[in-house]
Parts: sequence; C-alpha cells; structure tokens
Amino acid sequence: MTVVPHVVPAAGGVCPAGGRPADRPGEWPGSTGSERSGIVSGEVMLIGDPAVRAVPVVDNGEALVDVASVPELSVDHRLADPQGMYRMLRSGVVDRLGRAAALLPGDVRICVVEGYRPYELQKRYFEQCCSELLSARPDLGGAELEALASRVVAPPEDNSPHATGGAVDLTLCDGAGRPLDMGTDVNQSPEQSGGRCYTAAAELPPAAIANRRLLVRVLEAVGMVNYPTEWWHWSYGDRYWAVRSGEAAACYGPAAASRTGRVGHPA
Repeated sequence: MTVVPHVVPAAGGVCPAGGRPADRPGEWPGSTGSERSGIVSGEVMLIGDPAVRAVPVVDNGEALVDVASVPELSVDHRLADPQGMYRMLRSGVVDRLGRAAALLPGDVRICVVEGYRPYELQKRYFEQCCSELLSARPDLGGAELEALASRVVAPPEDNSPHATGGAVDLTLCDGAGRPLDMGTDVNQSPEQSGGRCYTAAAELPPAAIANRRLLVRVLEAVGMVNYPTEWWHWSYGDRYWAVRSGEAAACYGPAAASRTGRVGHPA
C-alpha cells in the first residue's frame, strides 16, 4: 500500500511550521477518538495507490447535472471554464450534496468549487504539481515524485476521481456567499499550508476546527468520503470511495461530458 505520513517533511527533514499532526494521529485535536476523518495510524492511502487503481468499475450510467440548478447549493466561480464543466457532477453526488446541505445550520451553505474535470485538465494540474515539487526538491523522481504529487492531484488517467464526475472540491460559505474559515484555502498544498490542508491537522483556529467538523459530519452522513490530505475533496461512487467504503466496485467510470452537459461513456 502506498502511504504518506500525516505531514510530509520538507527538504532536510524539517516538518513545516504549524504542520504537526493531531495529538493522536488520525483524530481531531482534542477529540475522543470517535471523529476519524479517514486517517489511520497517521498515514493516508493515496488516490494513486495500486489497491485503488485495481478496483473494478461498473458504471451505473448516471447523468452529469449542473450544480447551479440546485438552489440549496452555492457555486464558487474561481475555476470556471467556458463550458461550465466545473459545475457538473453525477446526479447521485448532487443529490447527496443537497441532503447534506439540509443538515447544515440555516446560515451555512455548501459551496462547490470544482466538480467534473476533463482528462487534459487533470494532466495539466498533475504536471504543474510535479514541476513545483521538483523546483523545491530536484532530487525527487519516479514513484516518490508521483506519490508526493498525488497528495493533492490524482495521477492523470480516465478513472481519476474528478474525471468520473463523482469527486468534488468544496467549502462552506454563509448565506451571502462569503467563505467560512476552514484553516486554509481550497487547493493549498501541504507545502503551501504547512500541513494544515490535511483534514485532521492540528493547530488550526477554533473556528476552522469547528467548521471542518461540521463539514465532515454532514457529508459523511450522506455516504461521501474525504481524501484526508485535502479537507475540501469529497467523493461518492469513484474507486477511492469504493475502497474507503468497502465496496466491491466503483459505480462511476470516466464521464465524457459533451457541450450540453450530458454524460457519455467512452467505448
């Protein structure tokens, strides 16, 4: 199994400032042990792990749905594309996000940042991440470079989580669309955030800890799973979800979206 420590040391073996793990690895700071956030023994199974890639896919054929059509959900437009693909998710995921939104306090909303991601964009994100890592660590290469990059970006392939329409990057906001304090911005790497992008990271402001706990509670309640290196990344139906949920197969394969937003399945 490919795993990484809860916080990956920077060059020279020094843990980034403010990035130490929770007092008990895998648990929230000060928790009783009942809130786990998917981290086991301070280590994380990566999306690119061979065990994840080996999960079979039996696609259920669900269509992609525009999140903007759901009044209970908000949309962040920072990663907008001309076709609006960033707003698209499988209907089963949209349904679960709507049910999770109903569990939130009245002044808090789920805000979707990015859903469906085409293969070409996934490849560009991964290559950019590798380039940034190599700038700081020229000694990296091969499996180690891929493992470190996959903490924040899945390796580009047809079944990468966002390419299935089953994975979503999201946050919480208030009724006016103002983002709540989550401890880091969406898409900050472990290096950029000092390890605070990890869902169960310690040394966060009290408000950020409370908001992450709330996010975890409502999304886990509807059957979604978190990628523990990114508090904002949640999925249902993809291969990572299948592994974390103990399912024999993923129910979403690659979703080739057309301009009209309908889902098609490559031959």
